[in-house]
Amino acid sequence: MVNRILIVLEIAVLIPVFLLLISNQIIRITAENHLFDSTESIPYNRVALVLGTSHRVRDGGPNPYFHNRMEAAADLFHRGKVSYILVSGDNRTPYYNEPGQMRDALVRLGVPDKVIYMDQAGLRTLDSVIRAKEVFGLDSMTIVSQRFHNQRAVYIARQNGIEVAAYNAQDVPSRQDDRTRVREWFAKANVFWDILTGKQPPVQGEESVIIGG
Repeated sequence: MVNRILIVLEIAVLIPVFLLLISNQIIRITAENHLFDSTESIPYNRVALVLGTSHRVRDGGPNPYFHNRMEAAADLFHRGKVSYILVSGDNRTPYYNEPGQMRDALVRLGVPDKVIYMDQAGLRTLDSVIRAKEVFGLDSMTIVSQRFHNQRAVYIARQNGIEVAAYNAQDVPSRQDDRTRVREWFAKANVFWDILTGKQPPVQGEESVIIGG
């Protein structure tokens, strides 16, 4: 009896671990050919979608993920690899505005304000990607984030019929932020749950905003 209970417990633990590993591997393999580390090799897209994060970490210091993404997006623009930039992030309250901070950072890096569009309802990666298509009218785009995040965003985009390339912003050493790496494992697995349940952004636009139109 005890042995049977132990076997059941082992199976109960191993199945979720197996699914976690498989889901992460599927996303990584599927996204690989769409990831680019240099501006020389990445194809031109009219619009870059920059995925949001806070510009500050918990202790109040600058967030390297944020600043590296802004530098990568500005680099794409200045090298003529994109003509417009859509910044997408969380703006649920007047006191927390990721897209606004992203726009301001890009302007400081020499990107003209007139080519920057803001999506203030990008609460999740899923929201940012789907809203880029449904609200901003993008059937193709370049996504900008760190490689581990781009893998997930590319998979979501392709599942929703979007032609996509992704530019990998400079990463942050894993020893400085192990928590983000662990969270990303579960976020990749959650992609498949979103697909199975038909998850859609909670906020949609009434009309498409044609970027550059």
